[in-house]
Amino acid sequence: MGTSVDLKAADGFVFPAYVAQPAGRAKGAIVVIQEIFGVNSHIRSVADGYAKDGYLAIAPATFHRVKPGVELGYSPDDMGAGMALKAAVEALPAPGVLQDIQAAIDHAAQAGKVGIVGYCWGGLLTWRAACELKGLSAAVAYYGGGVTTPGEIARKPKVPVMAHFGDKDKHISIDSVEAFKKAHPEVEVHIYSADHGFNCDQRGAYDAPAAKQARERSLAFFAKHLA
Repeated sequence: MGTSVDLKAADGFVFPAYVAQPAGRAKGAIVVIQEIFGVNSHIRSVADGYAKDGYLAIAPATFHRVKPGVELGYSPDDMGAGMALKAAVEALPAPGVLQDIQAAIDHAAQAGKVGIVGYCWGGLLTWRAACELKGLSAAVAYYGGGVTTPGEIARKPKVPVMAHFGDKDKHISIDSVEAFKKAHPEVEVHIYSADHGFNCDQRGAYDAPAAKQARERSLAFFAKHLA
């Protein structure tokens, strides 16, 4: 359904992004930020899903600065490889990969107002984008690893934010989610009876009812803020 385009960041770095076009005129755009597994078949299907709902969807390859062509599965070995790549990207000098996300936002703006959604590490990058980047109108973070740490809680979002968490998530404690909620009453926080990664139908943690409810809420949120 989608195609690959090359984008150029402010520092001249060129990297690919997966783009899915809606059937008719776009009602806005959504930047889809990958997990630690690359722009794999799941992330492409997420982008395709938003395109079916009428948005131009673009998923930038946020690992490209450290390793091109990353497309992992969800085995323990894949998890380890993804964690190492994430650490390498996080170690880049500022602004690091945020400038690539900015390039994706700028490209997406051709379709109107731009939202951003991210999963796992992508949820963390989505939160940072909502606080640091320009050109966004809304942000949705799914189980963003690190979002509820004190350093990230200290950030202030520039745009409306929705955040989804699972109460069975061993990576993000409910206590830390409550601290995030208390610090950010302006953020719409939803907690599900689900595990980390509950949106991904290729993972054992997939929870269809939670994924459906979270997606419905996300679509309503984008419809409100990207109109």
